[in-house]
Amino acid sequence: MAVQRDVFFLSDGTGITAETLGNALLTQFEGCTFEKTTLPFIHSVERAHSVVEYLRQVEKTSGERPIVFSTTTSNAIRDELRAAPVLFIDLFDSMLPAIEAELGVKSTHAQGRAHSLADGNRYDARMAAVNYAMEHDDGQSVRDLPRADVVLIAPSRCGKTPTSIYLALQYGIFAANFPLTEDDLTELRLPRSIATYSGKLFGLTSAIERLHEVRSERRPGSTYSSVSQCAFELRQAEQLYRRHGIPYVNSEHMSVEEIAATVMQERGLRRTA
Repeated sequence: MAVQRDVFFLSDGTGITAETLGNALLTQFEGCTFEKTTLPFIHSVERAHSVVEYLRQVEKTSGERPIVFSTTTSNAIRDELRAAPVLFIDLFDSMLPAIEAELGVKSTHAQGRAHSLADGNRYDARMAAVNYAMEHDDGQSVRDLPRADVVLIAPSRCGKTPTSIYLALQYGIFAANFPLTEDDLTELRLPRSIATYSGKLFGLTSAIERLHEVRSERRPGSTYSSVSQCAFELRQAEQLYRRHGIPYVNSEHMSVEEIAATVMQERGLRRTA
């Protein structure tokens, strides 16, 4: 019998940290179905109390304890949340004591630090990288290519744009991306404007059926989305990558997070400090 459970991510901030850590743990349980809800900005005991009452109702309706991942930092708020009839997993409580003991320093328990603007320089760097990625998306601009940390190349709809934006937003990486046209692929040549940046290039590819499916959503029944065209472009792209010694990855079964991590590892990139 398949396991189905309600999962809640609770936070005094955006909830992104609770989602990231909680989801990483839940991926280890194949065959289970999770109905996920994020409840952010739990800044007060009163707000926490209303969350507890809601969780009580969920438990009563479903007949099963919800699973809760919490990254709230206030002791009073955490104590209130623990009153709920749930499996309460406090992601900070399980980690902070060990770090405090190692450093010999007590943590501040300040709310909302994980995704705040406290580090202004890092925030500015990430926003500059996002602006760069948007300006240099899909070959729209070659104005500032020497500044690029990486240049993604691929046939259309293989994941260049979301990977570029993710690299910029999460890591402050200056990522440009260029489409490989039919002429490029037929002649197995790099687009002229990026040929001199071979040390920064990274290629993406996909599976024929997956690319056909994605393109059909955009232009159903077109030559562009046909199985034969997708097969030709992917085959030629891989030959082009090998000819020019460009590292590449098949993005079919990869999340954008996994693609970005692969790009950074292959090209020796590091998060902007």
